[in-house]
Amino acid sequence: MSGGGLTILDGTQLRSINPVLPNTTDAIISGAELLKIADNQISSSFYNFSSPEYIKSDAVKRVNLDSVTQLDKQQAESKLCEYILAIADELKYDPVIVSVLDGKSLCIFLEDEDDFAMLAENLFTDLDVEDTGKITKSETRNALLHMGVEMGVPPFSEFTHINDILKKHGAEGDEELGQAQFAELLQLVLQDLADALAEKPIVIIQNVKIINGSKLRKQLNNLIEKISQDIDVSKDKKRFMEKTRKFLEENGSQIGLPSTEANESVVHLFDQVFSDVDKNCKSENELGKDDFAALVKEILENFAQQLDTNPVFHGLDC
Repeated sequence: MSGGGLTILDGTQLRSINPVLPNTTDAIISGAELLKIADNQISSSFYNFSSPEYIKSDAVKRVNLDSVTQLDKQQAESKLCEYILAIADELKYDPVIVSVLDGKSLCIFLEDEDDFAMLAENLFTDLDVEDTGKITKSETRNALLHMGVEMGVPPFSEFTHINDILKKHGAEGDEELGQAQFAELLQLVLQDLADALAEKPIVIIQNVKIINGSKLRKQLNNLIEKISQDIDVSKDKKRFMEKTRKFLEENGSQIGLPSTEANESVVHLFDQVFSDVDKNCKSENELGKDDFAALVKEILENFAQQLDTNPVFHGLDC
């Protein structure tokens, strides 16, 4: 999906890369130089996307590149492949949601006369704060800011070519425009912007997190042991289930579960999982020693399965 819509980067896009060292690479290469090469190849494979620093950091540690000072070409080629696959794996467990801005959504507005007329009218009304029926050419910049990523316009800081487009069409002066004149100017600016993005699309990382069960599965065995050890085990099944749920609600964000504070659907998810596990449990009241780990495993696997089917999206600041 592109043109301002959301795209989930889960590492799949990187697994098709065939990493190779540039022909100009020296016989001996440092770890830092290799990372630069790897990041450039990742970037060029997907609209100049740059992996978040926390993803890079985890991948570097995983392939032990943080301690590497020098590599020969054979070693470097091997580490290059390992690093890119490590990035792909990190994205699998912690996907990144992005908007790919390639001009397509802008073209949709421009190709439909009615849609564009409504867009221009709404923007003009918003910008004409004094209701004079006139705005200055310089307000075209604010019109683009009003549209934003949701309508396919990149942030000015990410795509500085917007300034050149505005200057080209004289959209930075104090000359006043009526609604029809503003619409004509906006059309020219958006068309050039769409063309520029089609030639060089950019990726904007969204402040949204997706929880899909992958991270939970990654640490399933360790979690089963940890939860079984950390919970004050009670032979009473109801009591044990209550304590397990409380533990997962309090520690969910660290282990790959959504927070129950995110929305009501997450609370419903917890209710459903614990209800299903309770019904499937053969023990009516008392639990034997071997039942604890089995119950925790079933609870976590149920969560992972539910999240695979219906991932949870929420803001990173939630």
